[in-house]
Amino acid sequence: MTLNESIIVWLIFLFSLSEYLWELYLSLRQLKIYKTNNTISDELKAMLTEESFKKARLYGIDRTKFKIVKEFYSVVITSVILFNGWIYVAWHKSEGIAQTFNISPDREIFVSCIFMTLVMFFNFVVNLPCVIYSTFILEENHGFNKQTIGFFIKDQLKSQVLSLVITIPSVSAAVYIILLGGNMFVIYLWLFSTVATLLLLTLYPTFIAPLFDKFVTLPDGSLRKSIENLASKLNFSLSQIYIVEGSKRSAHSNAYFSGFLGAKRIVLFDTLLEKYDEEKKVTTGCTENEILGILAHELGHWSCNHIYKSIALTELNLMLLFSAFALIFKYSLLYTALGFPAGQEPVLIGLIVVLQLILAPYNSLLSFFATALSRKFEFEADNFAVSLNYPNELKSALIKLGKDNLDYPIYDKLYSAWYHSHPTLLHRIENIKNQSVKTKKD
Repeated sequence: MTLNESIIVWLIFLFSLSEYLWELYLSLRQLKIYKTNNTISDELKAMLTEESFKKARLYGIDRTKFKIVKEFYSVVITSVILFNGWIYVAWHKSEGIAQTFNISPDREIFVSCIFMTLVMFFNFVVNLPCVIYSTFILEENHGFNKQTIGFFIKDQLKSQVLSLVITIPSVSAAVYIILLGGNMFVIYLWLFSTVATLLLLTLYPTFIAPLFDKFVTLPDGSLRKSIENLASKLNFSLSQIYIVEGSKRSAHSNAYFSGFLGAKRIVLFDTLLEKYDEEKKVTTGCTENEILGILAHELGHWSCNHIYKSIALTELNLMLLFSAFALIFKYSLLYTALGFPAGQEPVLIGLIVVLQLILAPYNSLLSFFATALSRKFEFEADNFAVSLNYPNELKSALIKLGKDNLDYPIYDKLYSAWYHSHPTLLHRIENIKNQSVKTKKD
């Protein structure tokens, strides 16, 4: 390996290491807050009991410790891959597999598909211990995991198959476009990505989500009638209201609406509905009015066009990424530094190296700004719910969900700014109060 090749490998490694050290610093700051704030303040006593606060604190400590170990594990794996030339080893192995099926190694699209399959299998195996620990130890110990081993295995297999079904055609099309698109391949690749993204958004609620969870129609009753009235009032093109059996997977609660074009559906997790937990001897979930407050928030995202704004920003980012890729991917040292012989520069390897490794600092910075924008959207959706006269219902629902999900309400400012796509519970409640006062004055 030449000096220039070594520099490239070490730069890629240092990008990964610096991100890990930054996130480790943030996690340690938050861990200190978990450990030092062990008594509930007067401000929080109106929202949480001592027991709920203690459970949330312990859950936060365990999650943060696991996160630190998981991220260190990821850095180690990345280092092993880089310094041992495993990317080229996997590509060479893919060429060998292609030859066993009488496919020439020169047929880059086929070799790329085999390579991507091997990479996805490798990632699955490498990440499986973390997934198992998270599901059956971390989440189990804190009362959230509801998956049986059989359900977990079936879920993982379906996820892998679905990922292959989506990824392999996408990889084939991307490589084909780059190879044959000439100087205009950036535009063609961007158009393909845009169409594929919109297609997945359209197909997901109807064809993909039901593969993993059971959706049942919300029965007729006061809750259904109230939701329909709310949708009608806002001219929201509601097609159906479903309950998803999320309790088979986790005790966490949620609600959302789906449907990119045309008629849309509202989905409520069954854990969101108010019921008495015989095992824990407590009432969980939300009342009918609180659910309406949550849905008023969700419909705020629709009313404020947050989905379309997010898609527009995503497409702009894709154009920037593909443009950067076009400028960099022909740089031969990127490939020889990873062990490829001179002159062999597979397009897929260029995509992976440039978009995920070389542009890692840009991706981290973009993620930070996207997280900040998401928090802004959440405040706007809360304000919309307040404008519909659901301030108390939304506030009460957020407190209950925070309690049911063991959401610790105190966060380090830097940690929260870097990670939280949603404002903290205290910030949201303060904003709802301020917005309520402002609405009354107006």
